[in-house]
Amino acid sequence: MLRTVSMMQPYLFPYLGYFQLIALSDVFVLGDDLQYVKGSWMNRNRVLVNGQPKLITFPLRKGHQTEQIRERWLCDDFDREAEALMKMLERCYAKAPQRDTVLPLVRSILAYPERNLALFTENALRRICAYMDIRTPIYRGSSLGLPAKMDMQDRVIQIVHRMDGGLYLNPIGGIELYCPARFRADGLLLRFLRMDDLTYPQFKHPFVPSLSIIDVLMFNSREQLKDLLLRFSVVEGHEKRAALATA
Repeated sequence: MLRTVSMMQPYLFPYLGYFQLIALSDVFVLGDDLQYVKGSWMNRNRVLVNGQPKLITFPLRKGHQTEQIRERWLCDDFDREAEALMKMLERCYAKAPQRDTVLPLVRSILAYPERNLALFTENALRRICAYMDIRTPIYRGSSLGLPAKMDMQDRVIQIVHRMDGGLYLNPIGGIELYCPARFRADGLLLRFLRMDDLTYPQFKHPFVPSLSIIDVLMFNSREQLKDLLLRFSVVEGHEKRAALATA
């Protein structure tokens, strides 16, 4: 059976599909050595407030646009920001069925003393994976010693080889970024994970999809989470993309 490898930038409290990707993989690589992208989901997400999605942001110190994620830091007054977020979550999810276990989990994650963005996020992901009983080993991309300036597709292929993998699994959103033929030329398979259009009760409001994992945890028991982790399909890439990439 082929060993499945996946990689993602470290995202704080990402959506459910991120954890589906980790759970389906034999090895998950945290791309801490990739460039930080301003305005991305690396340090922000959305939660449910009065039936509507509300953006939450984890502010960072000022940095240069070329810096890697592992070179970015949470802001100096992060403790105050974290406490404000906790008060909002305690208010907005006061009647959520799993609040008594999830609120302490989130509070303990936010209380982690590390201020490096990549390390702080890694701890958060590991804690949430443990809560969801996801046991996939997590490695830092920076530990692999790959060149900083490297084509993303070549980087991914090298990562899969170094992890003794035979299949690379990527979220469906990146289906136009990778060439199946290029992977086959290196003896690898390329597949994409598509999360199902799933729903779960969110109080009495119409369902709001694609919120932070915080929302998923608030409304679903550990047994229900196991079911949600299996709500996906795996598809192949576009051969048309392969033709364009090799032209």
